[in-house]
Amino acid sequence: MKFYTKFFLYYGLLVVTNTFLIPILLLRPRDVRNCVIVARTCSYINKLLGVTWEIRNKENLRKKACIIVVNHQSALDVLGLHQIWPLIGKGTVVSKKELFYLTGPIGIVFWLCGIICIDRRNADKARSNLNAVACKLKEEDTKLVIFPEGTRRNNGKVNPFRKGAFHMAVSAQLDIVPVVFSSQYFLETKKRFDSGKVIITALPAISTDGASVDEVMEKTYKVMDEAFQASSAEVKNSIKS
Repeated sequence: MKFYTKFFLYYGLLVVTNTFLIPILLLRPRDVRNCVIVARTCSYINKLLGVTWEIRNKENLRKKACIIVVNHQSALDVLGLHQIWPLIGKGTVVSKKELFYLTGPIGIVFWLCGIICIDRRNADKARSNLNAVACKLKEEDTKLVIFPEGTRRNNGKVNPFRKGAFHMAVSAQLDIVPVVFSSQYFLETKKRFDSGKVIITALPAISTDGASVDEVMEKTYKVMDEAFQASSAEVKNSIKS
């Protein structure tokens, strides 16, 4: 009951808050800077859910145009992005196409914030669209956030990556900035949703200069997995003590 109550509260507050934001965001439609407005406005939801976030190495998020890759555990990752978005500044995120049509006012806000939708059922078209986006990032000094695992899985590890983000980075010669959310140990799908803490670790940029897609992806996975294990263990040990 606690799990469903909290998630109902979470989604309900997101819908209500985003609905009220639509008239404000309409003042500059499709502007990625609207993401910061949404992030700051929705920050109160964390207190109601009992989730706290600690951001480390903030300076790594202030780079110019780059691709930020983040591990994906649950729907709460949206709140994590809200925490780092004021540091990212001018940036957008890649989302699956279905969310634009299935989330009501949130889908409208996605569009107003310039969020990029892709059809994952058409891999060739999705790759082509993302490569076109990558070419504009440097020109417009914009960051792009991607969940390289593709599907959210809160199973206590960083899951294998898909190559899309790394193809983009190598093709456009953009750095990869890995961002790691520690384990959401307090959340168990359909069973448990307690209060808890998540450490967000922004790691140093990984250059794509002269590197292959596989080399960049393997290096990124390695440093993210190490950071995930370390930060998750730290959070869990602090709870025990």
